[in-house]
Amino acid sequence: MRKRFLEHLEWVALVAYAGDMDRIPVDLDKPWLTVADICDYMDVSTFVVTSVLRSGELPAVKFGREWRVARGDFEDWINTQRAQSTGHRAQTGQRPGEG
Repeated sequence: MRKRFLEHLEWVALVAYAGDMDRIPVDLDKPWLTVADICDYMDVSTFVVTSVLRSGELPAVKFGREWRVARGDFEDWINTQRAQSTGHRAQTGQRPGEG
C-alpha cells in the first residue's frame, strides 16, 4: 500500500514538472493510427512499436492481426514518456542528452 502511494506521489510530481513543458502535439489528420503511422512519425521500426503495444504500455485495439491506436492516446503516451524521462534526469542530475 505504501509503495503504491509513493508511486502515485512520484506520478503527481512528474505531472506537475511536466506542466512547465510545452505539450507535444501529434499533428496527424486521422483519429486512429496504424503501426506504420507511428513508425513513420517516430522514425522507429515496426518491432519497436509492436513491442510497446504488446506490453500494454501504449493503449491500443487489435483487429485481427492489425493494431490501431487512438491519436489522443498516442499523444498522451508520448508526453508521459517525455515527462518521465525529464523527471528522471531532474532526479539524477542528468542534463538532456546524457543517458
